[in-house]
Amino acid sequence: MSAQNITIHNTEIAPGQHQVVKIPVGRLPSGNVIRIQAHVYRSSLEGPVVLLLAGVHGDEVNGVEIMRRAISQGYFKNLRRGTAIAIPILNIYGFINFSREVPDGKDINRSFPGNMKGSLASRVARTLTKKILPMADVVVDFHTGGQSHYNYPQIRYTRGDLLSEKLARAFAPPYLVVKPTIPKSLRKVATEQGKQVLVFEGGESLRYDGFSIEKGLAGIHRLLHAREMADGPPPEPEKTLTFRKTTWVRAPRAGMFLWNKCSGHKIYKGEVLGLINNPYGEGSIRVIAPRDGYLIGHNNAPVVSQGDALFHLGYAWEEV
Repeated sequence: MSAQNITIHNTEIAPGQHQVVKIPVGRLPSGNVIRIQAHVYRSSLEGPVVLLLAGVHGDEVNGVEIMRRAISQGYFKNLRRGTAIAIPILNIYGFINFSREVPDGKDINRSFPGNMKGSLASRVARTLTKKILPMADVVVDFHTGGQSHYNYPQIRYTRGDLLSEKLARAFAPPYLVVKPTIPKSLRKVATEQGKQVLVFEGGESLRYDGFSIEKGLAGIHRLLHAREMADGPPPEPEKTLTFRKTTWVRAPRAGMFLWNKCSGHKIYKGEVLGLINNPYGEGSIRVIAPRDGYLIGHNNAPVVSQGDALFHLGYAWEEV
């Protein structure tokens, strides 16, 4: 069946067209306009609408690079059916200032569904919620670890959401992690609207990670193929582990932190994961694995405080 025209912010996009839609959301004190820039790719045939976005946190550059490459390498051109909406950077202010947040310190991913009379974070969230999210069937939100935390490439989805779980398995990253939704997050709002929502996590903020970028791009290809939107065989999936439970291993004291094991490793109860050394050379303390599992994230900070999250441990797993 032939697709119908769609309209995003007064821009009409016909079947078979590619349009770049720029949606203003506010101004900075300098007078510069902040806009959301969305690439809209349409097939001539009706089908699912997939929204892929990155840069919700402006310092999470791996997601931005995944979307940049997907656009420049033509992942969304010549779709067999349906529509792809690609937003490389949602938080423009954070991106140009190497910041997770917007000027007032607010987190866009804790501001949904937003308010056009609120802060910049709230305005950005509201613009996405009102003008783009309603037409999407599938949402893929690309993130990295924050504040020196590295995340092994993984997809997070909501427990009990069988359709999202099916898509997560089609994406086929190294790890799948079942996580509850966070209040006022994009995943929470999109899930409440009946969307299938995946959150990709890979790498560390303000640092390129080629491995995570590669896994994100391969996942996009597999996802589009699973929805019968893309031609050509997708990359063969590797072994995927699904984790039903996770926990954090935290610093028992402050000091200079050196890890022995990093993300992607299988670890065993009682194993030494790292050392926290006294900066004056007066001893050290071992960080011990509390149970068997896999490290799905770790902290690269050289100096830590007592209670800081050092390792993200996934357990209760199954192999797909």
